[in-house]
Amino acid sequence: MIDQKLLSILVCPVSKAPLEYNREHEELVCRASGLAYPIRDGIPVMLEGEARQLTEEEKQKR
Repeated sequence: MIDQKLLSILVCPVSKAPLEYNREHEELVCRASGLAYPIRDGIPVMLEGEARQLTEEEKQKR
């Protein structure tokens, strides 16, 4: 689980859009850039090179 206060101030480093927490995959999702940033040992890894591309289905999901 990620702290809600932290989530409220973090933005995607690529698009500067807000992030959503995906509990199932333990990652922060940015639909604007189509990237998902991993959370490792409770720490978000906010590096574009470490992010995975969202599938088209994931981009549409709300």
